[in-house]
Amino acid sequence: MTTPSLTAAEKDVRDLCVSAREASRFLATLPTGRLDDMLDEIAVELEKEAPAIFAANKKDIAAAEEAGLTKAMVDRLRITEKSLATIIAGVRQVRVLPQPLGQKITEWERPNGIKISKVRVPIGVIAIIYESRPNVTVDAAVLCLKTGNATVLRGGKEAIHSNRALVDALQKCTSLPKGAVQLIDNTDRALVPFLCRQSDFIDLIIPRGGHSLIETVVAESRIPVIKHAHGVCSVFVHENANFDMAEKIILNAKVQRPGVCNAIETLLIDRAIADEFVPRIAAVLGKADVEIRGDKTVLKLASGPKIVPATEADWTTEYLDLILATRVVNGLDGALEHLAKYSSHHSDTIVTDDPAAAERYLNEVDSATVYWNASTRFTDGGEFGFGAEIGISTDKLHARGPMGLDELTSYKFVIRGTGQVRT
Repeated sequence: MTTPSLTAAEKDVRDLCVSAREASRFLATLPTGRLDDMLDEIAVELEKEAPAIFAANKKDIAAAEEAGLTKAMVDRLRITEKSLATIIAGVRQVRVLPQPLGQKITEWERPNGIKISKVRVPIGVIAIIYESRPNVTVDAAVLCLKTGNATVLRGGKEAIHSNRALVDALQKCTSLPKGAVQLIDNTDRALVPFLCRQSDFIDLIIPRGGHSLIETVVAESRIPVIKHAHGVCSVFVHENANFDMAEKIILNAKVQRPGVCNAIETLLIDRAIADEFVPRIAAVLGKADVEIRGDKTVLKLASGPKIVPATEADWTTEYLDLILATRVVNGLDGALEHLAKYSSHHSDTIVTDDPAAAERYLNEVDSATVYWNASTRFTDGGEFGFGAEIGISTDKLHARGPMGLDELTSYKFVIRGTGQVRT
């Protein structure tokens, strides 16, 4: 069977993957001090290249606004002095985190004298396919470098100028091995399935983006995938909730940054308090310019130009905008039934003063992160103390929730003997 010839673009992608594989072998041999030196230099280089990064980002913002992207999506793209400072601070925070590589997860000795250790090691080459948010470029590269992994980055076309500028800054660091951080700057979507077939060179793929991107990667990949899937996050206001607290949490989780995956898309309200709480929260959300897509009970208890009927699709939609699907449920059982049917298993919270109800919710909701009396906006590597994150996994195997350094390692068994043979 004749192997089909590669296009020029496919050859470029293949060459990047080969180079990353070569770099990964070298990175895996480096001591922690050398890896940390790279992160120090990256932070300094990002500061030096700030003018070029801002100029590139302005091109992406202008193109996004011309294309009619929502305000929330434009917000995801924007790099400001404050956000770049946050990115750089994240680099430095990752640099001082404990190094998981070489850590003995467990060790034991067999009766025959053989000593067995289970030791953390790099995964190898990690491809990250993502959309919109250019901060992912730096977060992913830095977390992978800290753990001795090479990266192949494939961002979306909406952030292409920003991503190029950020990777250019990283590649100016003299301490980085050639090929350690690679960017596929060809935005042709046909290259995504091709990248997903590079199993000889890539060990793991992490897709971060919309439903269609995730589905494409899962369908096409010959490489293990950890999904950063869509976040249909929710708040459930229990009958024993403090209304002031509930209002504060809902506003933060929906309005602070509606275009991020840990913002809520669904609000569930206990029927026992619906008469009082629905009109109150509808008025507050209306002032914040949030459109409510409500069930029949919500529509009966509140009205206004921003309150419209919900459809079945609304319970599974990630809006990434000032839209909130809202329904009244029959107590805790009703909330649990709703989440069992519609949850994306990302982040869900209960607001209640009843510890027994809270503990049942925390135990029974099958999501990567579950909260009691706190905003879902805390589902973030930095907020969890990881320095940054490479994604928020909604899978159950290998990694779940915000993925920090530990989740970017594998392990191997190291066996030490004194001449033992098996009989």
